[in-house]
Amino acid sequence: MLKNILKNTLVFILVFLAKIVLRKYKPKIIAVAGSVGKTSTKEAIYTIIKSAHFAWRSPKSYNSELGIPLAILGLKNAGKNPFAWMLNILNGLELITFNIPYPKYLVLEAGADRPGDIKKIVSWLKPDISVITMFGQTPAHIEFFKDREELIDEDGKVVEMLKPDGLLILNQDDADSMSQRAKTKARALTCGFNEKATMSVSNSQIMYDETGTPLGMTYKISYEGNSVPVRILGALGNSSVYASLPALLVGKELGINLLSGIDALLKHQPPPGRLRIIPGLKNTVIVDDTYNSSPVAAEEALRAFNDLRVSGKKIVVLGDMLELGRNSEGAHKEIGKLSAGVCDILVTVGIRARGIAEGALIAGLSEKNVFQFEDAYEAGKFVEGVMEKGDAILVKGSQSMRMERIVEEIMSEPDKKELLLVRQDREWQGK
Repeated sequence: MLKNILKNTLVFILVFLAKIVLRKYKPKIIAVAGSVGKTSTKEAIYTIIKSAHFAWRSPKSYNSELGIPLAILGLKNAGKNPFAWMLNILNGLELITFNIPYPKYLVLEAGADRPGDIKKIVSWLKPDISVITMFGQTPAHIEFFKDREELIDEDGKVVEMLKPDGLLILNQDDADSMSQRAKTKARALTCGFNEKATMSVSNSQIMYDETGTPLGMTYKISYEGNSVPVRILGALGNSSVYASLPALLVGKELGINLLSGIDALLKHQPPPGRLRIIPGLKNTVIVDDTYNSSPVAAEEALRAFNDLRVSGKKIVVLGDMLELGRNSEGAHKEIGKLSAGVCDILVTVGIRARGIAEGALIAGLSEKNVFQFEDAYEAGKFVEGVMEKGDAILVKGSQSMRMERIVEEIMSEPDKKELLLVRQDREWQGK
C-alpha cells in the first residue's frame, strides 16, 4: 500500500514537471503505439530525425506512466534509490527554471499492460504525429485485457488524442492498425507490402557478403511514383523493414527528403535483441531476438529464420511467451508447429514452452531433435555443445526468461555483450 502511494506521488510530480517542460519548450511529439515493433520503429524514427534536427527519444522501453515523463525530462529511472529520485526532480526543476537547450522533437513510445495505461498518458500528452504498428491475432500484453479488441482500443488512445492538424501513420498490412483511422479527422498515411499503401515495399530479401554471411535486409520502396532501394544492416526479417517505413514518412513530414532518410538508415543500428545478427562460436551465426516474445513476433522471427541460407543446420531456441492469459497454451502449441518446419533442432526453455515442444512433435519433428530445459543457463550450455561450423541459431523468449544469457554463452565475442545484448545494465544483472 505504502509502495503504491509513493509511486503514485512520484508519477504525479514527474508528470507535473513534464507538462511544464512541454508548455515551455513546445517540442513536436511523435508517439508510437501498437503490439509489435514499437521500440524498433521508435529507434528508426529517431535515427532519421536526429540526422537533421535536435531530438530525444524514449530510452530503452520507457513507455509507461513513469517512463514517458522521464523521457520528456531527459532523466533515468532511479530504481529504489530515493536520493537519485530527488536529484531527478531537481534536474526537472532546472529545465523549468533556466533556458536549457531542449530538443525540437520527442519520439515517445506508449505501451499498455493494463486497461487505462495509455489513456492516462495521452490525457496530458497530445501527439503531433501518431504511429500505430501491428497487432497480430494474439497481441502481446493481452493478459489483463478482457479481449484483443480492448487492448487494440487502448493503443488507439494515441490516435484519439492526436492534434487535429497532426498526422497519423498506419500499417496497411494490418487490419487492426487500419481500423484506427476512424478515430481521428487528421491526415493519414499508410505503409506496408500492400500496393495500396502510401509507401509500399517490394523485393524484400536478405543480403549476404562474399562468404555467405548475412548482413541485413535489402528492399525497394515505392513512394509518390518513385521506386528507391533501401538497406538495413545488422538485422533480419521484415520487422526491420516495417520499422523503417514510418520512419521515412515521419522524416518527409519534417522536411527530410527521402534519399537523406535512406542514407540515415544506413547508419541505423537496430535495437539489441531484435533479430540482430551476431557472430557465434565455431563460425556460426546467431539471430538474437531475445528482447521479448509474443505469438506474432515469434512467427515473424521464424519466417525470417526460415529464409536464411546456411551451410549447416538450423537450431531454434524458444522460451516462454508471457502475458498471454487464457491464450497461452494454444499459442505455444501453434508456434511449436511452425517451428517444426523451420529447424533441425528445437530447444525450449521454461514451463510454458513445453507447449512449443509438444506442438513441434505433433507437426512431425523427431523426438530425438527436441530438447527441453527449465532455465537459460542450462539451455545455453547445451546449445554450445551441439552447434557446429555453418550452423545458424535463433534465440527468442519473453523478457523474464533471460534468453540473452544463451546468446552470451554462444557468441564469439562475449566481451562486447554490453554493446550487443539486451538487459546488460546493473538493474537487470542483479536479477
